[in-house]
Amino acid sequence: MATGESTTESVRITEPLTSRVSSVVFGLLSTRKGFISVCFLAPILVLSLAAPLIAPYDPTAIHVADKFAGPGGQYLLGTDDYGRDLLSRVLYGGRASIIIGLASTAFGLVFGVPIGIVSGYLGGRFDELMMRLMDTLLSIPSLLLALLVVTVLGSGIVNTILAIGVVFTPGIARITRSSTLSVKNEEYITAAEARGESLYHIAFREILPNVSSPILVEASIRVGFGILIGTSLSFLGLGTQPPFPDWGYMISVSRSHLHSSIWFMLWPSLALGFTIMGFNLIGDALRDVMDSKVHSD
Repeated sequence: MATGESTTESVRITEPLTSRVSSVVFGLLSTRKGFISVCFLAPILVLSLAAPLIAPYDPTAIHVADKFAGPGGQYLLGTDDYGRDLLSRVLYGGRASIIIGLASTAFGLVFGVPIGIVSGYLGGRFDELMMRLMDTLLSIPSLLLALLVVTVLGSGIVNTILAIGVVFTPGIARITRSSTLSVKNEEYITAAEARGESLYHIAFREILPNVSSPILVEASIRVGFGILIGTSLSFLGLGTQPPFPDWGYMISVSRSHLHSSIWFMLWPSLALGFTIMGFNLIGDALRDVMDSKVHSD
């Protein structure tokens, strides 16, 4: 396994970032799994992020006379216990959940990637100290660690993002460090050191482009995981706060109204499941694309 990883990272990547991104996107769309995953996830992302433009109703508007209305007619997906339009709430809830997933993953990348690269490159006591800290955080179950952070910071969407970002940082740092160790002794790193390049240059101009593949795959999967943790916190009442809609909170409230309307729980549950599955499919497809790209090189 180690030999495979070393081979994977031994080829220096020199093409521009924009060229690499377009190459990955084209490769993703050219595979059956990648095309299906993009077609699966793209409508969910577009509809959720465009919620303010396409939602038929204000997601917080109450219509008591129409509570628990079934799908069809005035309300396409029905209404909840306060007569609020479920379509609008699912769309806005998706917007919040996807933003949490993307932002928390970005937080983990911003802190985890530099920690992993610098630790792997420098080694020694700094590496040992940082990895012991990362291992300590990794030893705490993800949801429990997020709960601890939210308990300290308080509830709300921003604190939810920070909490999940803290959860993601050690895992991303570990993966980045592992990839860095496989390239730190390559000739182009030695050449950069001989030229007297700074640590910043070596870390982000020489190492980062050559360890970006596993990081990109990990990030795509982390987005779905971030959405799941965010909805779990909202389910427990510690994430996005009412009356603003969130899939986790909607599922939590709907449990006590199953005898009145199954639609109340069904729609946010389906949206959550399909979204997480979509990001996982994207991650699997990206891994296949990256592997085939390395072997072709």
